[in-house]
Amino acid sequence: MASRSQAGLLVRVWRGLGPGLITGAADDDPSGIATYSQAGAQFGYRLSWSLFFTVPLMAAVQIICARIGSQSGRGLASALLGAFPQRAVFVLVALLVAANTLNIAADLAAMGAALRLVIGGPEVLYALAFGVACLLAEIYLPYHRYAGYLKFLTLLLLVYVVAAFSVRVPWSAVIGAMLLPHLSMHRQELLMLVAVLGTTISPYLFFWQASQEAEEMRLNHRQQRARPGPARVAGPARGVVRSGAAREISVDTWIGMVFSNVIGFFIIVTAGAALGAHGITKIETAEQAAEALRPLAGELTFLLFAGGIISTGLLAVPVLAGSAAYAIAETFHVRGSLELPAHRARGFYALIAVATLGGAALAITHINVVALLFWTAVVNGIVAVPIMLAMMLLVSSREGRRRFGIGRVVRALGWIALLVMAAASVLFLGSSVL
Repeated sequence: MASRSQAGLLVRVWRGLGPGLITGAADDDPSGIATYSQAGAQFGYRLSWSLFFTVPLMAAVQIICARIGSQSGRGLASALLGAFPQRAVFVLVALLVAANTLNIAADLAAMGAALRLVIGGPEVLYALAFGVACLLAEIYLPYHRYAGYLKFLTLLLLVYVVAAFSVRVPWSAVIGAMLLPHLSMHRQELLMLVAVLGTTISPYLFFWQASQEAEEMRLNHRQQRARPGPARVAGPARGVVRSGAAREISVDTWIGMVFSNVIGFFIIVTAGAALGAHGITKIETAEQAAEALRPLAGELTFLLFAGGIISTGLLAVPVLAGSAAYAIAETFHVRGSLELPAHRARGFYALIAVATLGGAALAITHINVVALLFWTAVVNGIVAVPIMLAMMLLVSSREGRRRFGIGRVVRALGWIALLVMAAASVLFLGSSVL
């Protein structure tokens, strides 16, 4: 009986997870894997503390995004349009789209290279095929089914935990680096910190979670009308969320962010133990990390790393394309929702196709993937600053406090996250000039 009740509890918890878990898992995309791998290879465990330091900051920012979506019933771009000049929002969305397109290109290129490492063949063709597969999934699967597919893919990230325990790790050194953080003012280490922050607190995650919480609200409202009973959203689709539902959103988001950063931590540890400890410090792409692990850590670790790159890309590319499409559609008042069939939202799905295939086109032009994967994270870290500033001004105003009901602690953590991201970017840019 006990095992049956425990299984039932796990099922209820799993069903209760949604946009927060998917958003957190999508953060560990191939660009993130490349960044964490290079951090571990180049600096050992010295930056592992940053993954734990950023958990509450990351969770606060995503909870703010989630509450904007759930309370307003609209995505982040739409909410910003109601509070800021249209041109300012256009600039923020343009920055997001540029960063997302680069990110999609980097992820698809890494996925193609990873598959080539495993089975051989043309990585360019593989990259294009992965892009088309992600696009077709978004077009032909309604949101409620697609979200379940994305939730399943999050479990595949656990391969990086297994990979860490397949190599010999000096855990005393790891714990020491976590408890006694150290950061030099050297340009390369500051650059790496900006990249780690940028791949951890990424702009596309802001827009994605806000839009998905709005989708969840609309979906639950339709279910409530069709079948009376307890639902996550009470009343008509005005964005009024019960306190219990607000707690569910917070729990879902915290679980997603902790999960994301724990995976990143294990990638740094694996790369530090298997690569940095053997003098391999120039690992700047995810597939390079997988290939370098083969002779040092064995075939199992190599296959886990390579397979993880592909699975995380399948999770992240649709999120990247979808977040860009939601932002553009909301900005230009184009009807759009992943729950709608393609013939009822042609403009929206056209935007997804442009974002996905645009990234795929970049990926097959033999761009320098080594640089692109890493610099995508740096660009995300810098682009996040103005978007976070707009978000925090929105929810901290008198109207924003009343409308979104975000507590002081979460708002304070959101401001701290903004200051940390801004300070890291300024330090890096300053060190580059001097």
